[in-house]
Amino acid sequence: MSVVGKLGQGRLVPCCVWLSLGLLGLLSILPCSWTQEPLNTGDPMDVEDPVDADRSAFQPQSALADMEFASISSYRGPGNSDFRGNKELPILLWWSAGLFPHFPGDTERINCHTSSCLVTRNRKVQLYRRTSSIIFYGTDFRAYEAPLPRPAHQTWALFHEESPMNNYVLSHGPGIRLFNYTATFRRGSDYPLTLQWLPSLGYLVQPVAVSLEQKNRWRREGLATIMYMQSHCDVPSDRDRYVQELMNYIEVDSYGKCVNNKPLPQYLEDTSTATGEEASFMSFTARYKFHLALENGLCQDYMTEKLWRPLHQGCVPVYRGSSSVVDWMPNDHSIILIDDFPSPRDLARFLKALDEDDEEYAKYLEFKNPGHVTNVGLLDALENREWGVNDMSKPNYLNGFECYVCDQENARLAAERAYKKAPGKSPPPQPKMANNSHMGCPLPSPGFGDIQDLPTNDSWVQMWPQDYWQSLDQAEGLESLIKHNESDPALLWHHIQEIAMRRARGGQA
Repeated sequence: MSVVGKLGQGRLVPCCVWLSLGLLGLLSILPCSWTQEPLNTGDPMDVEDPVDADRSAFQPQSALADMEFASISSYRGPGNSDFRGNKELPILLWWSAGLFPHFPGDTERINCHTSSCLVTRNRKVQLYRRTSSIIFYGTDFRAYEAPLPRPAHQTWALFHEESPMNNYVLSHGPGIRLFNYTATFRRGSDYPLTLQWLPSLGYLVQPVAVSLEQKNRWRREGLATIMYMQSHCDVPSDRDRYVQELMNYIEVDSYGKCVNNKPLPQYLEDTSTATGEEASFMSFTARYKFHLALENGLCQDYMTEKLWRPLHQGCVPVYRGSSSVVDWMPNDHSIILIDDFPSPRDLARFLKALDEDDEEYAKYLEFKNPGHVTNVGLLDALENREWGVNDMSKPNYLNGFECYVCDQENARLAAERAYKKAPGKSPPPQPKMANNSHMGCPLPSPGFGDIQDLPTNDSWVQMWPQDYWQSLDQAEGLESLIKHNESDPALLWHHIQEIAMRRARGGQA
């Protein structure tokens, strides 16, 4: 589910404004530690030629010099002493217009922790000298639509909080290293969004919604041991194949469109209700002892509401998704990992025994008791993350990442100026490049069984492994386009073909 709706329909007001984002309806506000100043930019469409590349990055540019900039007084970050005029600031371009977190215009001044920038969604500024960085939304990033040519002075920034399935280009080295700054679900990214689906520690330790005694009563009245609820089928994790096999050994109540064997109550048939945290939906799902919690894509640190919601409710997740999930759990005995069991049969046997043993089952919910969240890493991450979810004292992560890029770019440009002025005294700025620790998700594999045992006409076989490797082709093709300073992204397919031919001849790609 995307957290990014169509932004840009209202106006920002200093200094705290609610942003309506999709993530659970939770992601909230503009920061009180920095603000955005609405600008009267005139008509950017009147701008014609970019400034010559050899001119100063901060020299007023013809592209924007004729525009009138209006400013209002605003709170600045405690380390921000940047009092330059708007015409002197570097520009950050949001390439995905729908992601632009400012209303209703297309250009704003932002005053961040240590510096200030202009941000815009107007693509007319793509090749301007002052446009120092372009920010992309990973789901929308397409190699065949990339902004080319890429000027040598310009960095690229990636914001991608969603599933790896949305764009496997980013999971390959040639794709991710196109970017200089990243905000992804991986803890190794520059601005990590790993706990984006966990609003707070309080959300996690909230008392159980349905007592064990009540859950046992519901079991006696006919509820299955486990609940599964999915309407997004045919995904890279191939979760439905595993669930179908598990159903051969244990009773599963499966709602939604995938592997369905039980209808939702009429009052929950609205999909938007069934996937949110509306009270009646939460009460309905909290009756189950176990929730099958299988992510749509498998990657380190990719964890969604499928994991955090049952923990919040006091149900036990039976989980497959992030291979590093244990690093983020409240203690070492709060979830059941599917991959700890050799087969669905073995998992079913374990769950049946646990269903009959109240004392052992209760141990999985001990983290709800005061002082029983023992994972220091989790506590530190929640305490120290800069952005917030339903926390009006912190920025939302869109504005947070935007300001991270702004401060990084101002530092880079200052280092470049210092080096040019005194090469013997100042070191050259070191290039910054993302790597696979910022994304790097693995090749999809079958949810159950070996791929060589699946028929060639299997829909999953025909879709996801091919998508993964075709994404590598596109990543390599785009990297080649940039290296050759091409200006037409439509040449991507030609470059892909050339790379394939060189490989076939035994040469370097």
